[in-house]
Amino acid sequence: MTFNSLQFLVFFMVVTLWYFRLKNQKGRIWLLLIASCYFYMSFIPEYILILGGTIIVDYFAGLLIEKSEAGKRKFWLITSLIANIGALAVFKYYNFFIDNIHTGFLFFGKPLSLPLLKMALPIGLSFHTFQAMSYTIEVYRRKQAAERNFVAYALYVMFYPQLVAGPIERPQNVLPQLKEFRPYNWDNVKEGLARMLWGFFKKVVIADRLAMVVERTYGHVHDSSSLALFTGAVFYSFQIYCDFSGYSDIALGAAKVMNIRLMENFKQPYLSHSISNFWTRWHVSLSSWFRDYVYIPLGGNRKGEWRRKLNVMIVFLLSGLWHGANWTFVVWGLLHGLLVILLTRKTQQEPERRNKLINALWMLSTFILVTFLWIFFRSENIGAAWAYIKEIFALRGGSNYLGFNSRNELYFSILVIAIMLYREKFLPGHFITNNIRFYCFTAMMVLICYFFGVFAENQFIYFQF
Repeated sequence: MTFNSLQFLVFFMVVTLWYFRLKNQKGRIWLLLIASCYFYMSFIPEYILILGGTIIVDYFAGLLIEKSEAGKRKFWLITSLIANIGALAVFKYYNFFIDNIHTGFLFFGKPLSLPLLKMALPIGLSFHTFQAMSYTIEVYRRKQAAERNFVAYALYVMFYPQLVAGPIERPQNVLPQLKEFRPYNWDNVKEGLARMLWGFFKKVVIADRLAMVVERTYGHVHDSSSLALFTGAVFYSFQIYCDFSGYSDIALGAAKVMNIRLMENFKQPYLSHSISNFWTRWHVSLSSWFRDYVYIPLGGNRKGEWRRKLNVMIVFLLSGLWHGANWTFVVWGLLHGLLVILLTRKTQQEPERRNKLINALWMLSTFILVTFLWIFFRSENIGAAWAYIKEIFALRGGSNYLGFNSRNELYFSILVIAIMLYREKFLPGHFITNNIRFYCFTAMMVLICYFFGVFAENQFIYFQF
């Protein structure tokens, strides 16, 4: 059940109406947990057992960490981390490492045959694994009390709006909200529904439309002009942004309707003035997770410049691996880390001291760098990524509407991207809390999505992570 499906719209309406009819929070927690289980099982039902198993381990680990002392506290934390990382390693990375072991032995002329696992990756495994780990780590650090209510803790991990693709929440933010009874609030409903509609617009009108062009350019690298390939790379930047941030908008909006506030996951990342600034705006919940649980514990910038650079590279290596079991993601992460190290300058972190033209040039150069790095992210393998980049710089002529079927399709795509950028830069979400604006905005978004949306129910890109 994807967000961009009729099934989800019916599911959301039924659950939300039932949620507000219940007059006690205990009933609401049970309702949301049951709904979240149903939502997750709509993908691959049996994988609910994996999620349930880790929830049980982490729930009891939290209790044992809180009441234990010294070494035992660390033992229960490690037990919890092994359970979570172990599930992630088996389902996401086992075949990747086995394939590379096979390749290594073949390189030395000694073929080796180890079994591969034939199973699909559980939807959103990396997201709810990291969210679960943040709970036990925070309990271990004594920044979060162990949750006694098992149903509330299970809902913290499984809350359906952000279960599959985040944002990756912290227990201090979500758990208190889940346990507090909050009456129906029309202003929150308006804001939440408008946010959801904006997310649908970004997904079905922009991301899924651009996906068709991106598929054509990446599928015909040697038959496309250099300009068409560059255009395809630029449009993939907007496709992945509108796809992922569109999901986040729907998730935050659905939660807001029920008076639950989730953290912002995107802060206009393509207006960044440096690569390091980009990572404070893109997938904020993941970058802050690595900062708090990896970078700072490794020493951060407190142990000298060379140690800081090493810590940065470790974080970006892990970030690349988090995104997928493929060398393309590893290279993508390491290149980002390298650019953060090489291009971090004090002047880049103080854009208000520069004139508008210099700021614009920094933003444009950062966007171009990010766009070229997305080529590794999108390609099937490193060879394909290098081939794509090489063909861009081959400066081969020809157009065929830059990968579009018609000139009108190209112009329309540019138009909706411009609308999206203008809306997110100059019209913050609270401008539609006025009733008349809300009704006009709702009618306009519904009509635009209906007439111009691409309803192939394409899965969100970050579902695979």
